[in-house]
Amino acid sequence: MQNNRVKEPIQKKWIWIGMVLLMLAIVPWYFPKGTDVAIVLGFPYWALISLFFSLVLCGYCSWLCLNEWNIVEDLEEAKEVKGE
Repeated sequence: MQNNRVKEPIQKKWIWIGMVLLMLAIVPWYFPKGTDVAIVLGFPYWALISLFFSLVLCGYCSWLCLNEWNIVEDLEEAKEVKGE
């Protein structure tokens, strides 16, 4: 029996690297302290950057769920074990 349904993303390092980089990008720790805060459309620019990276993280997680996880229903899994 071919084991092509094993797609556990938890074992893929590139997924975790992407997740950590996006989480680091969301938190505005990389901006210099004590500088004037620019306002864009009524929001500080760091808030817009955090919002942007939050949306990118949501898209990344959605893409991972659709393409990297192999969700098999219980009945399909039982048929595969029986060899049907």
